Amino acid sequence: MAPLVLGIDSSTQSTKALLVDAETGQVLEERRASHPDGIEVDPRAWLDAAREAAGPLLERADALAVGGQQHGMVLLDEAGEVVRPALLWNDTRSADAATTLIEEMGGPQASVEEIGSLMVASFTASKLRWVRDEEPENAQRAAQVLLPHDFVSLHLAESGTAPFTDRGDASGTGYYSTREEAWKPELVEAALGKNLELPRLPEAPNEVMARTASGAAIAAGTGDNMGAALGLSLGPGDVSVSIGTSGVCAMVSDARPGDASGTVTGFADATGRFLPMTTTINASRILEAGRALLGVGHEEMAELALASEPGARGVTLLPYFDGERTPNRPHARATLTGMSSSTTREDVARAYVEALLCSLADGITSLEERTGTAARRITLIGGGARSRAVQQLAPAIFGREVTIAPDGEFVALGAARQAAWALAGTEEPPAWEISGSRVVTADATPEVLGAYRELKERTSDWS
Repeated sequence: MAPLVLGIDSSTQSTKALLVDAETGQVLEERRASHPDGIEVDPRAWLDAAREAAGPLLERADALAVGGQQHGMVLLDEAGEVVRPALLWNDTRSADAATTLIEEMGGPQASVEEIGSLMVASFTASKLRWVRDEEPENAQRAAQVLLPHDFVSLHLAESGTAPFTDRGDASGTGYYSTREEAWKPELVEAALGKNLELPRLPEAPNEVMARTASGAAIAAGTGDNMGAALGLSLGPGDVSVSIGTSGVCAMVSDARPGDASGTVTGFADATGRFLPMTTTINASRILEAGRALLGVGHEEMAELALASEPGARGVTLLPYFDGERTPNRPHARATLTGMSSSTTREDVARAYVEALLCSLADGITSLEERTGTAARRITLIGGGARSRAVQQLAPAIFGREVTIAPDGEFVALGAARQAAWALAGTEEPPAWEISGSRVVTADATPEVLGAYRELKERTSDWS
């Protein structure tokens, strides 16, 4: 009988768990449990969700791994107890702290050379600085800092296990060097004003880092975007475009990227390569905001958008509803322009869908420009990618064919693939075939992207 592996995705909104055949990648069972809303969350809620979603599958698994939302700050005290609610990636209150840390490091170029990316509010280090400045008692009490996936992995391991993580998720903290492939404890001290215990890093991406109480192997786990790349079996030059709570364009690369503008983050991946990435705070929430404004459901929103025309008859939306990370405008708000007395509900719906896709198109272009590599294949994933309007308009706005991945939990699948890799001990991850993808094409509409970029430029100094 083939071994079974368990992949867990502890995302912003929920925990998903997949029990998978380690040899074929066939998903045998899937469970999920929701998380509380908010930009700060008691991380123990993630453990409750993991018990509900993954608990009934644990005893059947020979190995497991956890993929989790990146950047979140989990502070523990000397006894391993939670110090304060975890600050999540989409909490932008640390924007000023990120700016200060960049200055202290010697400027943008120095930040990129040191950690591979320009520090932004999402990064864990900026959240540590915010705690130092705003909650000194919590800063004093803190003894360890973990990422969300580290926290879940630790509590699935047998008692007495020391915390562990991986290079992919570590590369989004702001205190890991992608150049040296090592922690930079001095950057933690610079951010918080004191040293903290950091999780153990693997010597190889397929290392078994721990065991469960029943003896199942636990792999290092990784960040959600790295997990999705692994689940999709992306190779160099492949780009995944994920439309979830955040919008993420990620390209697998053999070279260590560096972008002092901060547009492209130079993250590591879960295989020993790199995963340059552009990330927007506003993604599926753009569609949700449009639905709420128009008072319609998902399908009617798509029907309205498709009933309009390219360019939404002059209506353009810059969708920075709650600030934005790419471009770095943490205090921005959305701008809807070009409306007239003849503007219809269809035009407004179209403008919302086009805004989402234009934002992602900019992300793809930035990856190509910063890496010097043309996108070999673009794969659309995530809840927002299920929209019929998104699927039909994506190739028109991107100006090239797009692969629509089948419905699936690719972060959890990537975690399962990592677990299978650790279990097998092979040089490369197991080759799992993904069936059900389809390719969509459309005539390019560059004028839509042009209008979007003109509005983005025109509003650059508004906030």
